[in-house]
Amino acid sequence: MAEPTPDTTREETERIRALQDKEAPRYDRQMDFFDRVLFVGGREWACSRLEGEVLEIAVGTGRTLPLHRVEVSLTGIELAPEMLAIAKQRATALNREANLRVGDAQALDFPDASFDSVLCTLAFCTIPDPGAAAREVFRVLRPGGLFALLEHVRSPVRAVRAVQRTIEPLTIRFEGDHLTREPLEYLDAAGFEVTELERSKWGIVERVAARKPG
Repeated sequence: MAEPTPDTTREETERIRALQDKEAPRYDRQMDFFDRVLFVGGREWACSRLEGEVLEIAVGTGRTLPLHRVEVSLTGIELAPEMLAIAKQRATALNREANLRVGDAQALDFPDASFDSVLCTLAFCTIPDPGAAAREVFRVLRPGGLFALLEHVRSPVRAVRAVQRTIEPLTIRFEGDHLTREPLEYLDAAGFEVTELERSKWGIVERVAARKPG
């Protein structure tokens, strides 16, 4: 895993922000399809593991807002203001209290040990420096805290992985989407202990729960 430089990370972060702002009006319509075909039940699985003070990084348009348990205290950050605006509208329509703000998962604006749980769904694939994001999540979690992820990842099936690698230059260029990333590599390097791991859809879809040692 080559470490991005600060300059390349900054440039790529701004590129991703612009791409996602442009994509915001179409995002929910596109994800309706993928949630039915690839990620069915994944967001529910991840949200069911959260408790206490919860931070959701890359909250997007707020597709998980109706899935969080009512008793959790929810904070959400999103890089793209146009995405966040839709999330805020959704929270209002659901009458869901949540502190939703613009933020960068690579440099979280929270003190150490601020949260009991952190959630990330389908965002590690686009974060320019996922290693930095994993370290930031580790930092803001309290000891024993849980990090729950839903992600599409590099398939262990050779034929599927070959297809992913063939089309990945296009997905990175036009969507900022890395098809062959494996979040487990970044979680391990950050110090997390994986407690749950599920794979499906030829190994493309991964559900992970990991804890900060207590």
